[in-house]
Amino acid sequence: MSKLSSTLVILTLLMTIPLFGNSQCKHFAKQVCKKELAPYIHNGNFNAAILTEGETAEMYKSFYSNQNYRLYICESSAMPRIRFQVLDINRNVIYDNKNNGYKMKWDFVPESSQQLIISLKVEDGENDSDGEPLSGCVAIMIGITEAAKESP
Repeated sequence: MSKLSSTLVILTLLMTIPLFGNSQCKHFAKQVCKKELAPYIHNGNFNAAILTEGETAEMYKSFYSNQNYRLYICESSAMPRIRFQVLDINRNVIYDNKNNGYKMKWDFVPESSQQLIISLKVEDGENDSDGEPLSGCVAIMIGITEAAKESP
């Protein structure tokens, strides 16, 4: 019976380790990344995950006209360079940070309300000393302000 309970404890630990990593990643986003949105107001969602070099991730998000947005891609310091693109629903590129010196912030006002795709790719970097691919927390932070009204 003790062998069965040891196995259950080990399995439980193995299943909770990824949850602990994502929990730490969201904490990183709240404590470190959120500050970079100022003077924009954070939208309240913490979209963060642990990514490894060479890995990609996408997020679909609705954006509304008459709103100013700031997208900020925040990563832990050990990460290789991150390329992010904003695509329309037909996958046409609206913004690519590779064309702007890999800047991690982009401020924009959508011409119309629409769903956009935020695509991230952790570029290949130098592996750590063990030859393992580097991995770390990457967060997509979104800030909002109301667009200035045009005077009549």
